[in-house]
Amino acid sequence: TCAMIERICRAAGLRTGMHTSPHLIRFNERALLCGREASDEALVECLKEVEDARRGLSLSYFEFTGLAILRLFQKSALDVVVLEIGLGGRLDAINAVDPDVSVICAVGIDHTAFLGSTREAIGLEKAHIYRSGRPAICADPEPPATIPEYAREIGAHYLAAGRDFDVKVHADGTFDFIFGEERIEGLPRPALVGRNQYRNAAGALAAVMELRGRLPIDAAAVAEGLRSVRIPARFERAREEP
Repeated sequence: TCAMIERICRAAGLRTGMHTSPHLIRFNERALLCGREASDEALVECLKEVEDARRGLSLSYFEFTGLAILRLFQKSALDVVVLEIGLGGRLDAINAVDPDVSVICAVGIDHTAFLGSTREAIGLEKAHIYRSGRPAICADPEPPATIPEYAREIGAHYLAAGRDFDVKVHADGTFDFIFGEERIEGLPRPALVGRNQYRNAAGALAAVMELRGRLPIDAAAVAEGLRSVRIPARFERAREEP
């Protein structure tokens, strides 16, 4: 979902930053600037700034590196910053940032030692990435009740898959995106492999639609972003024969 949002924004000519984790080979994979990994020099400079500013305060690896990457984005004159929120959501270090729009992709039973053993408990943890008065998107077609309940409690603008937005997939793999009374037809199959990518695309497109009053994103950029999105070594088809 993050990769789709970032690639669509870049296709629209916007300067983007994206923070995801974990990395596969190089730490630099966690910090992309306009689709390219940040340089060692730029990252080291920002890590030093965090070290100087913490003044003995204990920081976890993720807190330390997350702060450095946020600092890098702050200094990079970006139009859009896409941040993946990690474990659970509520207590993840990146959740210290107030987002303009938030997307919950799916709610499964995972990390139960930290998040609880039910979808209701885990959903509530995830719902804490929502903010009062901001778009709060849920791409899970069957979310636990705790998610919309928390959104209502804080006064977020809740958008639910299947109700406020949806996708209609055609036999050739193209799809239509329905957003309220609007419809974008004939979008290409997302380049990331897997049927679930249509659901991820729906959440990503709902976020893009909510921000279009501030960002110059048109249907052509959406199509190009979906067609060319890539995550190295993840949902990536390397070859077909053999």
